[in-house]
Amino acid sequence: MPVIVHHLNNSRSQRILWLLEELGEPYDVRRYKRDRKTMRAPASLRAVHPLGRSPVVEVDGHKLIETGAIMEHLVARAGGRFGAPADAEGAIRYRQFMHYAEGSMMPPLLALLVVNRLGLLGRPARPTVQKMLDDHLDWLETELASRPYFAGETFTAADMMMMSFPLEASRARGGLDGSRPHLIRWLEDMHARPAYQTALKAGGPYAYA
Repeated sequence: MPVIVHHLNNSRSQRILWLLEELGEPYDVRRYKRDRKTMRAPASLRAVHPLGRSPVVEVDGHKLIETGAIMEHLVARAGGRFGAPADAEGAIRYRQFMHYAEGSMMPPLLALLVVNRLGLLGRPARPTVQKMLDDHLDWLETELASRPYFAGETFTAADMMMMSFPLEASRARGGLDGSRPHLIRWLEDMHARPAYQTALKAGGPYAYA
């Protein structure tokens, strides 16, 4: 049976669609739309999982939540394709970036989003939050200075975790520009992947929210 992806527009579930496309795994997309005013998921998503969050994936009779956990499960299910590199250093980097994307990179991006929505009230906090994000971007730039992908010489699920939201959102609203050429090069390489482009069509408009 195909994997069922409960996909909320402008959400982390875009990563799951991308991974499934890279794996060549058949899937069905169940679409949900955010409320235009609150940007929250519709109540119908709570019928799928009590938290009402996306992604939720149905695979092999199980419902899975949490992007990283879903990706690790799908990678393992596919025999390790796009998983950790064989060398010890690459394997360590792979695990690091699989968790870093949400655990360390997303909090300052979320804080920046909140600060921006506060308008004048949030303006005093913006330089502090931007500095936090810049520290991450500066470090990531040095990481990609010596290798083409985050885990090493090959494309892995760690790149998919870093791409869909953390670095795309940084490019859209977090100050990532040509002053960090290694990150920009990597972004362009990711956007050029056929599976990434097909996943965008499957998921619908994606605003890197």
